[in-house]
Amino acid sequence: MTVVTSGPVADLIAELGDAAVTDSDTMIAYTRDQALLCPSGLPLAVVRARTVDHVVATLKTAHRHGIPVVTRGAGTGLAGGANAIDGCFVLSTEKLDRILAVDEQSRTATVEAGVINGDLATAAAARGLWYVPDPGSRAISTIGGNLATDAGGACCAKYGVTGDHVARIKAVLADGRIIHTGAVTRKNVAGLNLTRLLVGSEGTLAVIVEATMRLRRTPVHTATVAAAFPDTVQAVDAVLAIQAVADPSLVELMDRTTIAAVNDMTHMGLDETAGALLLIQCDGDAAEAEAQRSADACRAAAATELYVSTDAAEGDALMQARRVALTALERRGSTLLDDLAVPVPRLPHMLEAITRIADRHRLLIGTFGHAADGNLHPTIVFDAADPDSADRAHRAFDEMVTRCLALGGSITGEHGVGSLKRRYLEPMIGSVERSLMTGIKAAFDPTGILNPGRAI
Repeated sequence: MTVVTSGPVADLIAELGDAAVTDSDTMIAYTRDQALLCPSGLPLAVVRARTVDHVVATLKTAHRHGIPVVTRGAGTGLAGGANAIDGCFVLSTEKLDRILAVDEQSRTATVEAGVINGDLATAAAARGLWYVPDPGSRAISTIGGNLATDAGGACCAKYGVTGDHVARIKAVLADGRIIHTGAVTRKNVAGLNLTRLLVGSEGTLAVIVEATMRLRRTPVHTATVAAAFPDTVQAVDAVLAIQAVADPSLVELMDRTTIAAVNDMTHMGLDETAGALLLIQCDGDAAEAEAQRSADACRAAAATELYVSTDAAEGDALMQARRVALTALERRGSTLLDDLAVPVPRLPHMLEAITRIADRHRLLIGTFGHAADGNLHPTIVFDAADPDSADRAHRAFDEMVTRCLALGGSITGEHGVGSLKRRYLEPMIGSVERSLMTGIKAAFDPTGILNPGRAI
């Protein structure tokens, strides 16, 4: 390994010691997230920050030398937002992993950015409290990463995304200054809402190092409904009918392709003759009654099979089918996962378009997602080693996003823009609106070193 004696890397090592890594074999693990088809570059160094002071020193050094900084948590992102840029510093916050406080009276938890979502949920549960945001990656993704992308999950329709559960953020600006945004009070309208600007900014405005997250009382009762339908149109009819009679915590959809893939992997015995499967969960004191009304709505929408359970363990077992959907599809080839959100009444149009696109490009596309809020994850299965297959996958991806926009939808519901979807941002939001966003970035990061070319 070459010994660096001068320049930005030498300055970094002088400041951080062994927290700064330049060994190429070690750095390779920090160069990309899970969006495997998004480009990634070679960093000058990787910083595995163990303290806020490490983050401050990294940014001061980068600011002084004009070095780009790409911040990453656990690397579970799906839009290329944490992929390294040639000549950058990769700043990992995964070792900032302390749960600093859980306050039962205020129902808040203060954590460092590298705390795993599921670990926070476990710590809250030990106090009889509930950390709600539940992205599919909750067992491995970090709170800092969840905040950076404003991650969602199955419970979003009732409880909102990560940003709806944050009270206060501690972050470091590009020049190394520390800022605090928000308040632990339940109400706070003082000044501009800097917290909401940081949430979802994908590391382009500041580096989140600590957050105070809101907790809820744990629901005592849950009830689960599994309903099979001849096709996705009838399943969406049921979703609309359910929303008129109940307020479920989640309504998850799987199409025929996904059902078959999950069956192949798990041998769960799901109905492979069904065109769609809905998994519905209700919570709270009225959980059983709401689940029954949901089941009645499914029956009226021509459900071919119905199962209702008030047993929490059975409900969790049913939900396992949805949790392994992506893993099951990944067993069939390389995957390109999309993240589209449309108004719920327009779900049938989006699902129909996905089917047509799959047929036209001769691809397997399995669709699953959060039907209650219109957030779908059509997953293209293809052969990455075959240039023609990869080209068809990219064209299919582009057509799905274009159709989503035509239906009044969003190019991302919970995964972020990253580098994967940046070209679609202006067509969605408009040029004037995008210029406002770039102006905000310039106010936070005048020299443009924080995750350049990403998110906005």
